[in-house]
Amino acid sequence: MMIRPTPARPLIRPPIAALGTASRSPHRRAQLLRAAGRGFTLIELMVVLVIIGVLAALVVPNVLDRADDARVTAARTDVNNLMQALKLYKLDNQRYPSAEQGLQALVAKPSTGTIPPNWKPYLEKLPNDPWGRAYQYVQPGVKGEIDVFSLGADGQTGGEGKDADIGSWQ
Repeated sequence: MMIRPTPARPLIRPPIAALGTASRSPHRRAQLLRAAGRGFTLIELMVVLVIIGVLAALVVPNVLDRADDARVTAARTDVNNLMQALKLYKLDNQRYPSAEQGLQALVAKPSTGTIPPNWKPYLEKLPNDPWGRAYQYVQPGVKGEIDVFSLGADGQTGGEGKDADIGSWQ
């Protein structure tokens, strides 16, 4: 006679499966029902929420400052790119666009003022500053031969921090 090995039974059965077993006592069945229906207490939930709140209070200000720094850096890069395009414009046409022609002269041939003799497209399109407003162009400039600048986050002249003007003179 050959003896077949029986598969090993799990030592711990899931509570719901154990309820159907007739060999369990009613007292054991009640314990298993209580264990299956147990959840988190209000205090446990409050502790978790407080921990999440503390972590958010530490992380969120650092993330928000990074976004403002990124916008300022993007504005500086745009101003430098506009200045390079304006310098190419001057090399080709012996003068910068007039204040009337503005930065639009880098995208489309001016039809007002002095028409540039050797105009070509210098940019595909004019960028807006990171806050969604057009870059400002002043010719003749206040701080240089020409000025290209963004008014910063507040859209007003002057300011400090993220509200400061970002210009070609910096």
